[in-house]
Amino acid sequence: MWKRDDAVKPVAAPGAASGPEAPATSPRPPEPKRPAEREAANIGQSVVIKGELSGSEDLTIDGQVEGRIELGQNVLTVGPHGKIKAEVFAKAVVVLGEVTGNVTATEKVDIREHGSVDGDIVAPRVAIADGAHFRGSIDMQRAAAASARPAEAAQLPVQAPASGSAAGAAASGAR
Repeated sequence: MWKRDDAVKPVAAPGAASGPEAPATSPRPPEPKRPAEREAANIGQSVVIKGELSGSEDLTIDGQVEGRIELGQNVLTVGPHGKIKAEVFAKAVVVLGEVTGNVTATEKVDIREHGSVDGDIVAPRVAIADGAHFRGSIDMQRAAAASARPAEAAQLPVQAPASGSAAGAAASGAR
């Protein structure tokens, strides 16, 4: 038979300690970070860095950097106020501001509408938006080749194949 007093009493889980010390609910463990959420750092508009910059997290630069930037397996975003005069090595580079220097990426270089790059780009994928500025050469190597030899690939000139008998004579004389 049902009694009102039995319905109000909390029922302890089997094997749990009885008494006022046992919590009614178990605490929730902290949620793990989702893979899409990555650590990111920001360099503000008033910050000026001269020298070598390296890291193991995504980076957004809105200030000025002069020298060398190495982010290996991370994304570099040059903000709309960012001014970079450096050799850049990263997994992906997104340019909203200005970059002067060679850019090497293992995945992609993306120059957005008001972005500007003066230098050579080495990356398997390159996107240049309408209204962006680019001056230099582009070497769209496969990802494995770009990461294996970034310094060599950035120095190779891009030449169009020559036509005519003078080019054939020059090529046979060079052998």
